Amino acid sequence: MTDATRPEASCVSEMKDIEEHAAKAADGPAPDVQGLSLSVVIPAYNEEGAIGQTVENVRAALEPLGIPYEIIVVDDGSEDCTLEIARNSGAIVDSNQVNTGYGAALKRGIRRARHEYVAIIDADGTYPAHYLPQMLALCRDQDMVVGDRGSAMRNVPLIRRPAKWFLNRFASFLAERRLNDLNSGLRVFRKSELVPFLPLLPQKFSFTTTITLCMSCNGKRMIYFPIEYGKRVGKSKIRPVDFLNFLILILRMTVLFNPLRVFIPLGLILMGIGMTKLVYDIYMDNLSETTVFAFLSALIIWSLGLIADMISRLHLRP
Repeated sequence: MTDATRPEASCVSEMKDIEEHAAKAADGPAPDVQGLSLSVVIPAYNEEGAIGQTVENVRAALEPLGIPYEIIVVDDGSEDCTLEIARNSGAIVDSNQVNTGYGAALKRGIRRARHEYVAIIDADGTYPAHYLPQMLALCRDQDMVVGDRGSAMRNVPLIRRPAKWFLNRFASFLAERRLNDLNSGLRVFRKSELVPFLPLLPQKFSFTTTITLCMSCNGKRMIYFPIEYGKRVGKSKIRPVDFLNFLILILRMTVLFNPLRVFIPLGLILMGIGMTKLVYDIYMDNLSETTVFAFLSALIIWSLGLIADMISRLHLRP
């Protein structure tokens, strides 16, 4: 039985044990990463105030390990000095001519990575790089290790918390397991396990959300590692139009990941309404359009769910 199909209580218990072990490891001896190597991808857009320090922090975390590593900065068409600072930092630098999106920058960096283990970390200073060694060590026996910012995420703006809460709950419902942090920007994974999903991953901010669902819904080994979430340097790139993108993401998640988990209950609700109305119509000796509409709607929704499920299985099959 895979992690994605275990009973939720068992998954939660196992993740708690791992988190406790990870917390102790952070204060204990150096993690065992011998024989491993790591590519660190840093997407950056107008991050001149933080990109240099982020690269330095990653280097400081990995240099003492004595393992092969590389730091790849993907500048996503920045309009400030981000590109120049990144080049002066000694990192490998790739760049887009125009701003193509957070996900597009990550995909470019992941494709360029030379090592089997790849880490992604944001350039805004919110994710401490000193967690990378522990996460890499845990990833030896996993397909992906995700930095868990905790349920509070005190540094996330209040206006974004309701959407994040709903998205986490909905994604956990689709994945049939608890997903502590759906869109954390700090994670380590095996490149060979993630590359097959790259065509499915979006160009924008929902990239990390989709990665998490791809892994969990396809039976990959994924655990969470508790981290502290810092205050960002510079301004957030979230815009009002991203609310529309959020709604599109919900629809996309429903269709692509475990669609029957949504379509079947929705069809059952409409079928129940139709049956209730049918009993009333029989009592009144008058078959109404509402009853017919409810039955037809249930059949249409179930049909769409079956089609979406077939498409999902074609895309997410091992």
